[in-house]
Amino acid sequence: MARVFLWSLALLASAQVALSSGVFELKIESFTSSRGLCLSQPRSCHIFFRVCLKHSQDVINPEPPCTYGTALTDILDADSNSISESAPIRVPFLFKWPGTFSLIIEAWNAESSGLDSTENQNNLISRMATRRRLGVGEEWSQDVHFGDQSELRYSYHVVCNEHYHGEACSAYCRPRNDTFGHYTCDDGGSRRCLEGWSGEYCTVPICAAGCSKNGFCESPGECVCRQGWQGERCDECARHPGCLHGTCQQPWQCNCKEGWGGLYCDQDLNYCTNHRPCQNDASCTNTGQGSYTCTCRPGFTGKNCEIETNECDSNPCKNGGSCKDLVNDYSCACPQGFYGKNCEVSAMKCADEPCFNGGTCEENVDGGYSCHCPAGFTGSNCEKRNDRCSSNPCANGTNQQFIHFIDFTHGQTIIISRV
Repeated sequence: MARVFLWSLALLASAQVALSSGVFELKIESFTSSRGLCLSQPRSCHIFFRVCLKHSQDVINPEPPCTYGTALTDILDADSNSISESAPIRVPFLFKWPGTFSLIIEAWNAESSGLDSTENQNNLISRMATRRRLGVGEEWSQDVHFGDQSELRYSYHVVCNEHYHGEACSAYCRPRNDTFGHYTCDDGGSRRCLEGWSGEYCTVPICAAGCSKNGFCESPGECVCRQGWQGERCDECARHPGCLHGTCQQPWQCNCKEGWGGLYCDQDLNYCTNHRPCQNDASCTNTGQGSYTCTCRPGFTGKNCEIETNECDSNPCKNGGSCKDLVNDYSCACPQGFYGKNCEVSAMKCADEPCFNGGTCEENVDGGYSCHCPAGFTGSNCEKRNDRCSSNPCANGTNQQFIHFIDFTHGQTIIISRV
């Protein structure tokens, strides 16, 4: 029966400890009584102690209830070694430790009925009642009580249970690192967030440094962009899909850069600036929708003024002069006896007999000469025979061809004719 009672008491004490915020512990250091600890033989003498904690009272009432809790030691042999080596008496509590309390310590004889001996006051050996002030801490307080016929030496302290903190064991804080929090606890029971976490329960991750308001994170050090934002710090807006030459201040915009238009900024409104198609310092004019015109500098032609004009194509050099093309110009290398831009001025005079084929020479007032050609000849020196075939004189399907050339070196005209 006693074992069943002890087992039930142990279960109750275990449940109280599991649910308690702290525990009052008292250790019996020594106990002596001149009254005698046992009623029978000392060798079979057994005792136990009971501790009763009550609220602070000016006049302590030793009778139940023990408002702050009560506890018993195991049954001990009535010798000094057994008593001094006994385990501390533990009184768990669920309330905020008040600091002041009434303490009652009783010694009972366990000869007759074990721990049930408290039902018979004749088994009471000694009772001590006192009021004390005690703060929470690991350090043991030493005390001694001298009764009429007994001496009791004991030590006691109040400690918080695991996860309870503070001066009154009233602050609960259990370290965790899971979905419900990421923190440790200080001595006062306040939460201290693990690195990378914030918030009352340390459930808010701290994002990467510089992560803008347009980003968020689910784990410390991240920066996940909200829809419509991009970049390492989520501070760059995302343009409208398909936007080619545009920018944005807010997500999905497509604000065209200068020279571009259309919904996707894909229409080139300033082809001249964006592409510079005109070459050789030509001026470019936009004509809209990606079109343009180039105004070429003299000496160049083509859509983009990419072709240099060859002024020699018009055969500007006269009197057998050879032409050399220049940029927007030309030069003539004149044969002996001629000068001028186009070799059009003769350096010869009538005395040089420049006129061929019987031409008559006449001096010009401003220098040079003129040849008056006889019939059938032409040219500035009468060096060309008229083409008599131009009037189609040949009848009956026959052809007549005159071939002639002038030898300027010797001043002679050689005529070759064939019928």
